[in-house]
Amino acid sequence: MTAPVLVVDDEPLVRKSLARALERSGADVVTAADGKEALEKFQELGSSVIFADVRMPGMDGLTLLRSVKRLQPETAVVLVTGFGSDEMVAEARQAGAAHVLEKPVTHAELDRILTVLLHRPEPHQPLDNPILTGNPKMEAVLALARRVAKTDATVLIQGETGSGKELLARFIHRQSARAQGPFVAVNCAALPESLIESELFGHEKGAFTGAIGRRAGRFEAASGGTLLLDEVTEIPLGLQAKLLRALQEGEVVRVGSSHPVAVDVRVLAVTNRDLRTEVTEGRFRQDLFYRLNVVSLRLPALRDRAGDIPLLARHFLLKYAASYHSRAEGFAQDAMQKLLAHTWLGNVRELENVVQRAVILCAAPQIGADDVVLEESPLEPLAVGGRTMTELQRDVILSTLARLNGNRTHTAKALGVTVRTIRNHIRKYRMAADAGDAGSIAAASSGE
Repeated sequence: MTAPVLVVDDEPLVRKSLARALERSGADVVTAADGKEALEKFQELGSSVIFADVRMPGMDGLTLLRSVKRLQPETAVVLVTGFGSDEMVAEARQAGAAHVLEKPVTHAELDRILTVLLHRPEPHQPLDNPILTGNPKMEAVLALARRVAKTDATVLIQGETGSGKELLARFIHRQSARAQGPFVAVNCAALPESLIESELFGHEKGAFTGAIGRRAGRFEAASGGTLLLDEVTEIPLGLQAKLLRALQEGEVVRVGSSHPVAVDVRVLAVTNRDLRTEVTEGRFRQDLFYRLNVVSLRLPALRDRAGDIPLLARHFLLKYAASYHSRAEGFAQDAMQKLLAHTWLGNVRELENVVQRAVILCAAPQIGADDVVLEESPLEPLAVGGRTMTELQRDVILSTLARLNGNRTHTAKALGVTVRTIRNHIRKYRMAADAGDAGSIAAASSGE
C-alpha cells in the first residue's frame, strides 16, 4: 500500500481545500491540524510527501520539517506560506524543503509537484525505479540492484560523474531490510587527508589538537543502516588497511583509543574511476578491492542511453517549472533536437542543469532552441596515437595545468576531479619524470 500524502494546516478550510485539490490529482490524503498531530501520523502511517503550513501554533512548519528529516531524510516536505520572506525560504531550503509555495496554490502547481515527488511513471518507467529509463542496459542494472538490495552484500557502484550513482545507492538502501535505519553518505574526496580517519572511525577526547571531546565516526552513525563511501578511491593507502579491517571484523577503533567498537553497517562504495586500474597502478589495495567488489554495478553514460533524454528532460522540466512558477510545459522540436545532438560529458547532472537554466530563461509555454544553452568540453580533443590510458591521462592533466597557469584548483574544476587528485598525480609525475618533464611539471604546478 502506498503511503498517503500528509496535509498539515491549522486552518480547517485551507486544510480541506488543499486536501481536495491533491485528491483530484490522484493522491491518497491524510490531514493533520498542527505539527504535533502531523508528526504522530507520520510516525504511524509514513508518508513520501508532506504539505505543511509554515505558521502554526505549537510546532510550526519549519520545526516539523526538521523533525521529519531526522526521522526519514527521503521524505519530501513542501512548505506553504502566505507571507514568505527570502530569509524564511533560504532557511527552509537549507533544512531540506523540497519546495516552498506561496498561497494561493493552484491545482496545476500541485499536480506538477506531485508528478515529480511521487515519481509517477512515464512510459517504460516502473513505479519502483529510482532512475527514469527505457534503456535495456539501465533496466538490467536496476534489476540487479533490486536483487542485491535484499541482501547485506557490499556493493561497488561505478560510472561516470553525473550518471546517478548516489541515486542508485539510495534506492538500494530503501529497498533493503535496513530501510528504517540511517543512510549516511561520506564524500571521501571532500575530507582533508588528516581528518578522514577521524570522520570515518571517530576519535577520543585529546586524540589530536582540537579533539575537545569524544566523537563517534560515520561508521557508528550508520550502524543499523547503510554507509555510502563516495569517491572511495580518494581514501589514502595507509587508511585503506583500517577500512578493510572494519569491513571484515564489523568493528572500528576510534582515533586515540585501543578498544574496538562493534558496528552493524552495510557498505556501498561509489567511484567514477576504474578500480581495477587503480589497483594495477598501486593506488588502491587489491584486498580492499575484492572486499568491496562483492557485487558490481556499472551505470551507463547518458550518451549510451540517448533514448532516455526526452524522458529525463521532461522530468526535469516539470520539477523546475513547479519550483520557479514557470509557464514552460514542454519542448519545441528544435530544442529537443538540440538536446539529442549533444554529447553530455556531464551526463544526467549536466542535462538537469541545462533544463533548469532553460526553464529560467523560457518566457513561453514551450522551451525553444535559444533557451537551451550548452557548454562544450573545456579540453581540446586528443589523438590516441597508440598511447596508453595512463599516458593520455598524464598529457591531459599537464596540458590543462599549463593552460591554466599552473592553478591546481582551476585544473581540478576543469577536469571534474578533486584538487587532491591533481596533487597526487603531480607528486607521482615528479617522482617518475625525467629532468625535462620535471621542469614542465614544476612550472605547471606552482599555483594553487
